[in-house]
Amino acid sequence: MSILYTAQASATGGRAGRAVSDDGVLDVKLTVPKAMGGDGATGTNPEQMFAAGYSACFLGALKAVAGKEKVKIPEDTKVTARVGIGPRDDGTGFHIEVALSVNIPGVERAVAERLAAAAHIVCPYSHAMRTSTEVPVSVE
Repeated sequence: MSILYTAQASATGGRAGRAVSDDGVLDVKLTVPKAMGGDGATGTNPEQMFAAGYSACFLGALKAVAGKEKVKIPEDTKVTARVGIGPRDDGTGFHIEVALSVNIPGVERAVAERLAAAAHIVCPYSHAMRTSTEVPVSVE
């Protein structure tokens, strides 16, 4: 597999810290949501960032497959990703649940469903979630 682009970001302080990309474009304060015991401070969290990344990537995949099928995707097309987090049943950690919702105004439902299904195949986030992509972990 050939890699076209690699993003890099680092976090310090855990869920109540800071995340920064290597180029400095992304620089966010991380906070723990109230639902997870946080204090409600202003900031974001890993689940929101994952939802934002997944929804943007899926919309890109949707536009790509629509283009191949000569279907015009309106500017107000929206993909919403919901990312939930909770404890695993075995008590050894946490799991996430992810769901996508696609809204393509003015496009017939059957066509929108076909495009969404094709985008789910094309989107690398969907592929990683579906195939449980292995993630190497190293210690520096």
